[in-house]
Amino acid sequence: MTNPPPTAQQIPSARVHHGDTVNDPYAWLAEKDNPETIAYLEAENAYTEEATGGLADLREQIFTEIKDRTQETDLSVPVLHKGWWHYSRTVEGQQYAIHCRCRASGDVPPQTEGGPLPGEEILLDGNALAEGHDFFSLGALDVSPDGRLLAYSTDFAGNERFTLRVKDLATGSDLDDEVPDTSYGSAWSLDGSTLYYLTVDDAWRPHKVWRHRIGTAASDDVVIFEEPDEKFWVGLGATRSERFVLIEASSKLTSEALAIDAADPDSAPRVIRPRKAGVEYSVEHQYTREIDRFLIVHNDADCGGGVNFAVSAAPVDRPADWQILIEHRDDTRVLDVDAFAEHLVVSLRRDGLSGLRVYQVAADGSLDSGADIEFAEPIYSVGSGDNAEYDTHSYRLGYTSLVTPSTVYDYDLNTAELVLRKQQPVLGGYDPERYEQHREWAIAEDGTRVPISILCLRDTPRDGSAPALIYGYGSYEASMDPSFVIPRLSLVDRGIVFAIAHIRGGGELGRRWYDDGKMLHKKNTFTDFVACARQLASSGWTSAERLVAQGGSAGGLLMGAVANLAPDAFAGIHAAVPFVDALNSILDPSLPLTVVEWEEWGDPLHDPEVYAYMKSYTPYENVEAKDYPAILVETSLNDTRVLYHEPAKWVARLRATATGDRQLLLKTEMGAGHGGRSGRYDAWRQRAFALAWIIDVVGAPAEPLK
Repeated sequence: MTNPPPTAQQIPSARVHHGDTVNDPYAWLAEKDNPETIAYLEAENAYTEEATGGLADLREQIFTEIKDRTQETDLSVPVLHKGWWHYSRTVEGQQYAIHCRCRASGDVPPQTEGGPLPGEEILLDGNALAEGHDFFSLGALDVSPDGRLLAYSTDFAGNERFTLRVKDLATGSDLDDEVPDTSYGSAWSLDGSTLYYLTVDDAWRPHKVWRHRIGTAASDDVVIFEEPDEKFWVGLGATRSERFVLIEASSKLTSEALAIDAADPDSAPRVIRPRKAGVEYSVEHQYTREIDRFLIVHNDADCGGGVNFAVSAAPVDRPADWQILIEHRDDTRVLDVDAFAEHLVVSLRRDGLSGLRVYQVAADGSLDSGADIEFAEPIYSVGSGDNAEYDTHSYRLGYTSLVTPSTVYDYDLNTAELVLRKQQPVLGGYDPERYEQHREWAIAEDGTRVPISILCLRDTPRDGSAPALIYGYGSYEASMDPSFVIPRLSLVDRGIVFAIAHIRGGGELGRRWYDDGKMLHKKNTFTDFVACARQLASSGWTSAERLVAQGGSAGGLLMGAVANLAPDAFAGIHAAVPFVDALNSILDPSLPLTVVEWEEWGDPLHDPEVYAYMKSYTPYENVEAKDYPAILVETSLNDTRVLYHEPAKWVARLRATATGDRQLLLKTEMGAGHGGRSGRYDAWRQRAFALAWIIDVVGAPAEPLK
C-alpha cells in the first residue's frame, strides 16, 4: 500500500436517552445527500481496490471457476397449473432469467435441459426489462387464474419500491394499468378482473392493501385494509385452492389473518380470528365435497397450541372456531402446512433438521397417523417446492445437503414414491465423494450444546493446520440449514473447512432456540458463535490463526459483536450489509423497519433496561483500542434494510480506535440494495471478491488442490 486509509472527520453529535449522553462523531455519515458522505464512501472504495489489487488475478480465477461450474443455459423443472407448464430458463451470457409457459399434454414434466420448450410463450424476459439499468429486481410475477394476464413489478434502484404493471398474455403488450411505489407480492380475484397489491409507509413497512380494477387508473384504487400498528407487517397472497385472497398482519409475537372471497372481488376482508397478544397463526384453505375449512398453524395454548405450534381446523363459515387437528409436540416445530384435495403436507423441524410429513385426509376431514418423507444423508435440508395444483397426488419438493446439489423431486402422495426430476448440474467433473460432511457440537458458556455443520475435503487433517470459514446468522428464527452452493467449492477445493454455526436466535432446534437468542437473551447468539469457533480450533479442524468468520445483515451484527467479544478467535471477519449500529437504529422510529423490530431486539427508546443491554453489545458503540482481526465490510448505498451508514460508521470508528496493523476494508456498491448486485454475472464477481479475500487471509493456496 502506498496510500493511507481514508479518515472520516469527527463532528460532535450528542444522543441522550434514559439519562445517558453519548457522543456519535460519525452520525453525519447518515446524510446520504451530503457530497462529503459520498466522497468518503468513494475514497473507501478506492482504498479497498488498492489494498486488494494483488488479488485481482485470484478474483478472476474464482469468477471463472464459478462460471465454469454453472450450467449457464438451463431450465427449471416445469410446474403444472391449469393446463400449462410454467418454468424459467437462463441463457449463457445473459444476466437474468426468462419466465415462460407452454401448453401441457400430460402430468409428467417435459425435459429440463437445453433451450426453449416446444410451444413456449415468454411471459417476461428479465434481460429485456433490465436493458439500460445497472440494477433490476422483480417484486411480483403473478399470472391471473384464467391465464390471460400477468401482474409483474420492477425495481431498478435496489430500494425495494416497485412499479406494478399488467401484461396481456394474448398480445404480449402491457395494459395501461400502472401503479408506482408498490411492495412485494400481489393476488388476483378468481375472474382476473381485480388485482390486489401492497404499499409501504415512510418506514418501508408494508401496511396497506389496495384493490385495483383492471382497466382503471391507479388513482381510482381503493384501500381495503390498513394496518395502523407500526409493529405489524402486512403480507398478501392467494390460497392454493384460489378460493381466497389472504391478508396477514404480523408482528414478531402476534398475527392476524383476513380472507377475501376471491369469487367476489368487492367483498370486504373477513377476519379469521382477531389478534391476541402473543398468539401467532397462519392460514391455508382446504375443501372437498364434504369439507370446506381453514387450516391454522398456531401457538395458542388455549386452542391446543404450544411453543412449537400445532395445526387446527375451522369451518369457513366459523373461522374462529379452532379444533385441534395435529397436536403440539415438544420435540417438533411445525412450520407450515400445504393443503391438497386429499392430503396435507406439514413442514417441520426435528432434531436440528428440516422435514416433511404427509397425512391422508379422510372424507370427514380426519387424518391418518402420517408418514415422514425419509432421506439417507445425516445432515440435509428439505422443503416444499412449487405446488400450484390443488387437486393432485404429486407433491413437488426440494432437497439439498452440503455435498448434494439442489435436487427437485416429485413425491407421489398415494404411493410414497420419490421421483427425481432434476439435480442442479455442476460442471467440471464434480465428484461428491471428494468431500465429507460432519456434525460437531460446541458447549456454550451456559452449558447449552450448539450444533455445527461441517464440509471439507475427504481426509482433511485434524491437527489444526487446515484453514477454515465459519458462517453464522442467529436471528428471526431463521434456520441456516446445510445446502449446496457452487461458489463454496472454490474455498473447499483449496483445503478450507466450511462450517455453519447453528446458534441460538435461529430456529434450528425449535421455537425455544429462537427465544433464547433474542431480546434480553441476545448475547447467547454471540457467545454461542464464539464457542463454535473455539470448538473448531480445539477439536483440530483449524486454528484461530487460520479461521475467518462470515455473516450478513443480522449476521453482520453477529460479526461486529464477536469482533469485540473475541478478536483473538479469528484471523479475519467478512461482514456483509452488517447491522452494526443496532442501538442507534432501533432508537429511531423514523428509520425503515425500526418499530417492527422492537419485538426482536427490544424497545430501547422506552425501556431503560433494553437500552442498557443493547448498548452493552451493539458493535459500533463497543469498539475498543485493541487488535482486531482483518475485516472486510460490504454494503450497498440503496439498502433499505440495513442503511449504508451503519457499516460506514463502524469502519470509521474502527480506523480511529483499533490497534495493530490488520486490514480494515469497506466496499460500498453505489447502485444496489440489500442483496447486492442483481445480475448473476455481477453477483458472481461480487462473490469472487469476498472469496479471494478470505483465501488470502486464511493463507490457503491460490490454486485448488488436486
